[in-house]
Amino acid sequence: MLLIPSLQTRFEHHKICVLIPTYNNASLIGDVILDILQYTTDIIVVNDGSTDNTSEVLAAFAAVDVLSYVPNKGKGTALLTGFRHAYSKGYRYAITIDSDGQHYASDLVRFVDHIEAHPSSLIIGARNMDQQHIPGKSTFGNRFSNFWFWVTTGKKLPDTQSGYRLYPLEPIVNTRYFSGKYEFEIEAPVRASWKGVPIGVVPVGVYYPDPEERISHFRPFRDFFRISVLNTFLTLTALLWIHPRDFLKKILTREGRKDIWKSGFIRPGESNLSKARSLSFGVFMGIVPVWGFQLAIGIPLSIAFKMNKALFLLGANISIFPFTPVIWLLSLMTGKLLLGYDDWQYDLRHLLTLEQVKEAGFAFFLGGTVLALALGILTFIIAFLLFSAFRKQQAAQN
Repeated sequence: MLLIPSLQTRFEHHKICVLIPTYNNASLIGDVILDILQYTTDIIVVNDGSTDNTSEVLAAFAAVDVLSYVPNKGKGTALLTGFRHAYSKGYRYAITIDSDGQHYASDLVRFVDHIEAHPSSLIIGARNMDQQHIPGKSTFGNRFSNFWFWVTTGKKLPDTQSGYRLYPLEPIVNTRYFSGKYEFEIEAPVRASWKGVPIGVVPVGVYYPDPEERISHFRPFRDFFRISVLNTFLTLTALLWIHPRDFLKKILTREGRKDIWKSGFIRPGESNLSKARSLSFGVFMGIVPVWGFQLAIGIPLSIAFKMNKALFLLGANISIFPFTPVIWLLSLMTGKLLLGYDDWQYDLRHLLTLEQVKEAGFAFFLGGTVLALALGILTFIIAFLLFSAFRKQQAAQN
């Protein structure tokens, strides 16, 4: 083993360690550690309740910090255990690498280079998922995960399922998580992004052995179900709180307003018709009574019809507080007018009858749908006229 002194010095200077969670990978974990020891001795291994001879393999590496417990608790718990231990020892960053031999230790330098240029970032090692030997289910799962990461954070990443990452420890250990298994690696970067942690990407190599040689503890049905439940929770949180919060922050700052203006309005290659359509569709989805699912429905449709995403989100934010109760009231009033109801008040001293609840519910959904269509069309007309006038003014100035 030949340690590269320059990289070890950089690890020590930036207080970086390598964290390896492992479960029943005794045949590979030794080679993974030997590979990493060429670059750094700052290694923490979390033996997540292995039942094979992993403990015996790890005992041969006296310089490696090993944490062990039983029974197996899942990858998320193993990672959090390692993060907290590393943080308590004074490390600022932890680079996580899987114990199945899929990643190359030679890529460690890419993470160090990136964190020197962008301190306090969370960095994900993006694999080339278009290689022929990559399993099709892995490629599909990665694209699926990338899409939901974009929905919940507004950030596009090429490989959100990679286990090769650099985590800034302080924001990670000071967050309470809902997941403790594979889905933790989805939740952690989302929650970090919500806290304002920059998310970076570096390219990394990947090795996939032949199918008969692969070791995987992923349980397709059970783990996919847990991931789906987590994505639903994260999406609802993003739609009802995170995205409205971030939008308000943007419009309250000069730089934020400039960013909205550039990303949504200043697009010389995009037609006025397309811009107006995107904004009006956002208004429609913000008002139509599918509360809690406006963006979950609207975002995929805006992608499918190649709309301006910034203008769509701008229009959809018509439903943020304090406008929400106003929209609800207008929806109910519109529905009652259309249906010819004249009972505008309810006697709160008596319980509402089931029939009254049905009438009010139907009036609300009908009125909300009509209101969404009307304001969507009105927005389209006004937006098209304004975009056209702005483009003529720009042309005259040039």
